[in-house]
Amino acid sequence: MKRLAQAGLILLVLLGLAAAQGPKLTIGQLRTFLRSSIQLKHPDKQVADYVRKITLTERLLERDIEELVGEGLGLRTAEALRAHVAATAELGKPAADAAATKPEGPTLPTPSPEQQRKLISEAREVALNYTERLPDFICLQVTRRYFDPAGLDFFRLADTVATRLSYFEQKEDYKVVSVNNQWTDVSYDRLGGATSSGEFGTMLKEIFQKETQTDFWWERYARLRGRIVHVFGYRVAQSRSKWQIVWNRELTHMPGYKGLIYVDRDLPVVMRVTLETEAMPPSFPIQEARTMLDYDYIDISGQEFLLPLRSEMRMREGRMLVKNLTEFRSYRKFGADATITFDIPDELPAEATTEQGIKP
Repeated sequence: MKRLAQAGLILLVLLGLAAAQGPKLTIGQLRTFLRSSIQLKHPDKQVADYVRKITLTERLLERDIEELVGEGLGLRTAEALRAHVAATAELGKPAADAAATKPEGPTLPTPSPEQQRKLISEAREVALNYTERLPDFICLQVTRRYFDPAGLDFFRLADTVATRLSYFEQKEDYKVVSVNNQWTDVSYDRLGGATSSGEFGTMLKEIFQKETQTDFWWERYARLRGRIVHVFGYRVAQSRSKWQIVWNRELTHMPGYKGLIYVDRDLPVVMRVTLETEAMPPSFPIQEARTMLDYDYIDISGQEFLLPLRSEMRMREGRMLVKNLTEFRSYRKFGADATITFDIPDELPAEATTEQGIKP
């Protein structure tokens, strides 16, 4: 499993980022931006100036500002936000808040410690045998790669890469077909920019292997693509990590990491897994890396298999932020006569990857 970041991305267009008027943002997007600015220690005045230019599409409340101030938001930015409270008073609630007010039916009891151990044990058994159950297939992998040189969490599309992904005898093979709809024969390893692999079982196997000695704990219930799932937190120590982050084909680091796994309530299968690096060495160019992988049931030749649906990878090098959104589409059974179209499909709808909370 690799995460590659090329320094060439840092040289991408820096001009024209500061538009005269900021974009339209949801409250969720606003929170993401502000929390990123707090983490990256952007000047309070710079952030406040930007906030004054944005247009919010949902209602901002005073409590939202107080929460962010408690996390370290600057006073100038908080004052700039207060102007939006009155301006958005007639708008609807944020989507997440509206979802939280909907009745969820009977209260779900938190699993006992014994039940939690059983859930993890069953999910481990399925994950470790996952690749053995997969058929040989091909699919279209579409990766939209974004960058943000200012580190403000406002991304610009760098390119769109279409790749023919073959899975044969439990091995992945990647062949780049086009970049920005221009046909190319460049190899996947020489593509440049940020790439990833290992979505078809490697990621889960490394988390659940006994020798990894992963620590698991109960977090909450959630609803994901219509299914109720158990959400567990986990942590892997750096000394037992196999997650490789490679920079510019020169430097490699295997960090400790943490994340979440989403286990279907009715079947012990993982529907989502996230990874986030911990304590990256200051000398390593990549300071942060995180990824999220969603699985769903896909029909191949009349039979359903649990397969990767979508992944999101983010990395930070200095202030440069890189984001890859990858979708796996047009699954077909592997064979000499198997064909797929390489037309770039529209992005998956938001509900395909949005988590909804459920009270325990």
